[in-house]
Amino acid sequence: MEAYMRLVSRLNEAVGKFAALLNLLMIALVCFDVVVRYVLKKTSAFFYEMEWHLFSMVFLLAAGWTLLHDRHVRVDIFYTRFSKRSKALADVMGTIVFLLPFCIVILATAIPYTLNAFVSGEASPDAGGLPYRWVIKSMIVVGAGLLLLQGVAQLIENLTTLAKKEHEE
Repeated sequence: MEAYMRLVSRLNEAVGKFAALLNLLMIALVCFDVVVRYVLKKTSAFFYEMEWHLFSMVFLLAAGWTLLHDRHVRVDIFYTRFSKRSKALADVMGTIVFLLPFCIVILATAIPYTLNAFVSGEASPDAGGLPYRWVIKSMIVVGAGLLLLQGVAQLIENLTTLAKKEHEE
């Protein structure tokens, strides 16, 4: 289990760093698009679509990394006052009740959605838009998968914390 947790953490750390690089690319692309649009008075569906594809990739790929670093939104009014054991218990409950089912539902719906886009050769309906729409749709599957893997790793870690605490008492 320790090896699994380390492997998933390293994977999400690497993917998170890749997502950070995608942010830089997205910023450069938006700046270029703004200059072209307002100075040269030209626009392109390619730039517009690439911007939202990159934004989607950053958001989806960084979800597991965000969980790894405990940066997801949470109501911290009570959580910050909890003991380590109470935090672990709250995290276990949240993971089992919300995170894991959410990831499973996303994967169950996104896999056929992505396969359909791949098989049909879905492309942008806009002239000059991006081809291979399945690529961006597959990021939903990858992102949910990475989040699920990290959720299971966090669940194992929190269950270990609870087991150690109970054993010590």
